[in-house]
Amino acid sequence: MADSSFDIVSKVERQEVDNALNQAAKEISQRYDFKNVGASISWSGEKILMEANSEERVKAILDVFETKLVKRGISLKALDADEPQLSGKEYKIFASIEEGISQENAKKVAKIIRDEGPKGVKAQVQGDELRVSSKSRDDLQSVQALLKGKDLDFALQFVNYR
Repeated sequence: MADSSFDIVSKVERQEVDNALNQAAKEISQRYDFKNVGASISWSGEKILMEANSEERVKAILDVFETKLVKRGISLKALDADEPQLSGKEYKIFASIEEGISQENAKKVAKIIRDEGPKGVKAQVQGDELRVSSKSRDDLQSVQALLKGKDLDFALQFVNYR
């Protein structure tokens, strides 16, 4: 019988991020505490730009955006937000969405699988994803449970389970 396998990836649905950003922008435009403070959130190339006239308000915009991301099922581990920066009279936060598993993170996950996972499970790095294979499907499911239980600093999804 052939080996069963699945891929570990770190991908974010761009449309869902866009929807979350639009919902956050709508809430910011309607909320009383954001009236007449120049509060805004928008795309700036590949990054997300949040602006307001005080550091507290720009952090509140980030909080609103994070809430919308969670409601849309996007892990906050994929969001990489900078510290608020003063630019003229405005405070700005730039945030980006991290995708793909870096080589060092892929090696870290492979080491966890090798050290703590069931025997006979193989993990190999393929670009920005990780292929995990084994003869036993039960072993693969236990690897998924093991990785879900770990507190890694990046988001993981399991795809191509066959």
